[in-house]
Amino acid sequence: MAPCFSLVPEQAASWGAVTEHFDVHGGARLEGEVDVVGAKNSVLKLMAAALLAEGTTTLTNCPEILDVPLMADVLRSLGCEVGIDRDSVMISTPAELNHRADSASMGKLRASVCVLGPLIGRCKRAVVALPGGDAIGSRPLDMHQNGLRQLGVHSEIAHGCVVAEANGSLHGTQIWLDFSSVGATENILTAAVLAEGTTVVDNAAREPEIIDLCTMLTQMGAKIEGAGTSTITVHGVDALQPTTHRVIGDRIVGATWAFAAAITRGDVRVHGVNPHHLDLVLEKLRTAGAEITVFDDPSEQGFRVVQRDRPTAVDFVTLPYPGFATDLQPFAIALSAIADGTSMITENLFEARFRFVEEMVRLGADARTDGHHAVVRGVERLSSAPVWASDIRAGVGLVLGGLCADGITEVWDVFHIDRGYPAFVENLKSLGAVIERVHGTPQR
Repeated sequence: MAPCFSLVPEQAASWGAVTEHFDVHGGARLEGEVDVVGAKNSVLKLMAAALLAEGTTTLTNCPEILDVPLMADVLRSLGCEVGIDRDSVMISTPAELNHRADSASMGKLRASVCVLGPLIGRCKRAVVALPGGDAIGSRPLDMHQNGLRQLGVHSEIAHGCVVAEANGSLHGTQIWLDFSSVGATENILTAAVLAEGTTVVDNAAREPEIIDLCTMLTQMGAKIEGAGTSTITVHGVDALQPTTHRVIGDRIVGATWAFAAAITRGDVRVHGVNPHHLDLVLEKLRTAGAEITVFDDPSEQGFRVVQRDRPTAVDFVTLPYPGFATDLQPFAIALSAIADGTSMITENLFEARFRFVEEMVRLGADARTDGHHAVVRGVERLSSAPVWASDIRAGVGLVLGGLCADGITEVWDVFHIDRGYPAFVENLKSLGAVIERVHGTPQR
């Protein structure tokens, strides 16, 4: 078999190249209201799930981020027609799918691997290029493959691809995940919905995005029990139908604005996200001294964060949901960097997340790492410097740090932020931040 085409994400800040950065002016107190749209960590998986049913599936409340058209390109390479109209994505899936997901876009986003389960479910075979995405550490596909093997799929890594094929029908079984992996849970579910018999997934991921996927699959005709618990039961059906589904609000983006309010001693009201998806986050900020008000009316969900004084140091430990999300770890470090006292941040999921700490030290943070722990001693104020983002959340964390620094902080490699945050600069400006997107050449 010929090697799959795989593309490393474009390194926009290769030294000497003309690129973009953010100029972040320190000293602003964020104040006002901000809307949160659909979750990045949900919409891409829902787009892939549309492969399971012939016909047109429509997703609404989709974020206008770079990863959505990238996933659209992946689906087009499989034979789908995909239309994007602002916050709506229409996916027309043909009766006969191409089972090879090896387009250039596969190498640009991690979530592209979520087409593996739907392709196995529909085509009983798949060739999926190993995905790219954020540089946050090792994220092997062992559990994805092991789960599919238990459903009757032969799977191996060859020539830079996951090559998987079932001999005949998929068969339901009992699957135990060694770790509650979101991606493995998603691929197993989307394969099992069209398998014969019943599949039980133990130690399944419990994230709200898993519930969102199960909700959409159920609307398509799947029979799923236990979504949101550690045991999910799937009764296989013969076929699914297309549907229309609204993507849940992005809890990570919502938490970003919560941390931004606390870090800048601001007053921010966040709309469009279920506050109970952030219970632990909001409790941590309350411990840091923030005043938290929750609005959980179904017609207007959200919360308000008011921080009047310098935050108090708080410890953070990243864990699978309902624990503190690893995506929020850079924001926890940014908060700790200007808090009163010393914080311990423990990273249990992705070892390379602490690359962010090196850039925060450039901004004057008093921080050091030891294995999967970081100790941060808060200082009154950070100092501006040029810094480089290694992933989506690290980039945003550096912007939050820049808001608390003297002078102007240059944040480079901002294409990462564009992958996960719609209208990021515009939203910050609406809250009173002074930030500009600038074309230029990095000096290092």
